[in-house]
Amino acid sequence: MREFFFGKSASTEWNTTRLINLYSKNFTALSLDIRRYDKLESIFKDVNFEIIIHAAAQPSHDWAAKDPQTDFSINASGTLNLLELTRNYSPKATFIFTSTNKVYGDNPNKLPLLELSTRYEIADDHIFWRGIDESMSIDHTTHSIFGVSKTSADLLVQEYSRYFGLKTGVFRGGCLTGPMHSSAELHGFLAYLVKCIVHQTPYTIFGYKGKQVRDNIHSKDLIQMFMEFHNGSSEKSVYNAGGGRANSISILEAIERISYAANKEPMINLKEENRIGDHKWYITDFGEFQKDFPSWRITYSIDNLIEEMVQAAQDTL
Repeated sequence: MREFFFGKSASTEWNTTRLINLYSKNFTALSLDIRRYDKLESIFKDVNFEIIIHAAAQPSHDWAAKDPQTDFSINASGTLNLLELTRNYSPKATFIFTSTNKVYGDNPNKLPLLELSTRYEIADDHIFWRGIDESMSIDHTTHSIFGVSKTSADLLVQEYSRYFGLKTGVFRGGCLTGPMHSSAELHGFLAYLVKCIVHQTPYTIFGYKGKQVRDNIHSKDLIQMFMEFHNGSSEKSVYNAGGGRANSISILEAIERISYAANKEPMINLKEENRIGDHKWYITDFGEFQKDFPSWRITYSIDNLIEEMVQAAQDTL
């Protein structure tokens, strides 16, 4: 539904076709709506799954506000369908859910942030200097409509572990990205910024003077987190997933680095009004996961990410 949400350029159909061509012997693509329990059930009846990575979602703040019912039906009800089918047909499978840092709502904005020349930052003696960990509250906060639907799904996945005994992993992602990211203005900050600068199209900054900070994780490093969890064991089922402090960058800083890597002048517009529930500063502390799975580490730096994404965008010119 990405094309329906964000337009043709955000469709992932091109990548599905690429995977079919590359891996036709061991890859099957099925176009299914996770809101259709009956359609999903026909698949679960035929396949005893070893691992399920649930990454299907409506992922945008702004889009969710336009149509909360569609957003909730996909993000919350669709997740419930997948959990029930896993419980009934593949109860020994590992169920991994790509949640979001938006479950913390705007609580990160209540931190004592400092405004620097190119970014918001936090004092180096603050408990969250390394990043925000899983102890941050998800209550008493403005989540955005999207954040609420994802929080509902997040809690459902946790409950199916605690109540029904499924092996579930909730990964609260920051900015998940890479060169295959089909980005759009409403979703996929870094990839969309790269595309705009390389293709010489305007990019709009929404609020906070462009000093809002995000950490970015390459999709390969994220998938490795999933596999470490699947192959290992842990009493915990909730982890923050992101690139951490070393991979953090503000929009202003990203514009400068991408422009340099692409050798292109950016076309930037600035809107003073920020998106509701948007974070001024969010850096992931993935220390809890690394403590439980010490062999995992970040392999792509922010500069590696930008260089690879710029090259991929240039290849489409």
